[in-house]
Amino acid sequence: MNEYIISCCTPIDTSMEWVEEKKVYPCFFHLYLGTDEYIDDFEKSITTAEIYKRMLAGEKSKTSQVNVQEYEDHFRKFLDEGKDIIHVTLASGISGTYNSACIARDVLKEEYPDRKIIIIDSTNATGGYALLVDKMCELRDEGMNIDDLAAWAEAHKHFIQSWFFTSDLKFLIMGGRVSKASGFIGNVLNICPLLEIGYDGSLKTREKIRTKKKVMERILQKMTETADDRLEYSGKCFINQAGCPEDGEKMASMIAEKFPNLKGGKPSLFKVGPTISCHTGPGTIAVFWWGDERIND
Repeated sequence: MNEYIISCCTPIDTSMEWVEEKKVYPCFFHLYLGTDEYIDDFEKSITTAEIYKRMLAGEKSKTSQVNVQEYEDHFRKFLDEGKDIIHVTLASGISGTYNSACIARDVLKEEYPDRKIIIIDSTNATGGYALLVDKMCELRDEGMNIDDLAAWAEAHKHFIQSWFFTSDLKFLIMGGRVSKASGFIGNVLNICPLLEIGYDGSLKTREKIRTKKKVMERILQKMTETADDRLEYSGKCFINQAGCPEDGEKMASMIAEKFPNLKGGKPSLFKVGPTISCHTGPGTIAVFWWGDERIND
């Protein structure tokens, strides 16, 4: 059996320690604040706290995906060692990085005809992206070969439930996710929109809920309605928070109390990473679990 590696991109939003422990090899997105460029390297170059501070002060933020040349350079390191590659990308519904990875794969096929480079569109972001890669690492460690692992990932990636909300609509308005009129009314009425990462990885506004407390209760209800085995759910749950650690801890406590069989006893808490933070700003909570297949709408 040929040896293979699992690769991903940094909007997986875990940590360098996590990817090293899982033996996953990341590619780095880029971000820009004002005229300054940074690498999304799990906060080594710039912290999310600094990003939020500068965004709230009025600096414009934008991000840049891994380009074709960067993918070629990243993949070549492992191909030269005689290893095959399975690379999992950020959702194509919110980024063009999947296409860039596929172009790099096609270029390298001619140079390395005996090697496999498999590209998987995670159809997810942040903790949902991480949850998929986490399970793939478990299956790799149990001895699953690269072809079976790729087939498993394609068959199961839409069974990750991905729900989030923000308590500050400012940056969703700036990014065009919420209209200015709706955003103004929402802020006045203290509305926290409940959003889902849809089947193709794009963002879907599902409900408009007043108050943070009620939207957190609604996410908990969604989990009871859709999680594998419902209240007997024994899989993993990942939570990502953007500049609101207290809300993340509260959400984790609510879930741990409701789901006593949760793997690890409680959800794993991570920050929303630099790339995604540039789009959400502070105040976002995202929750991910294995459950019913996402609706294709």
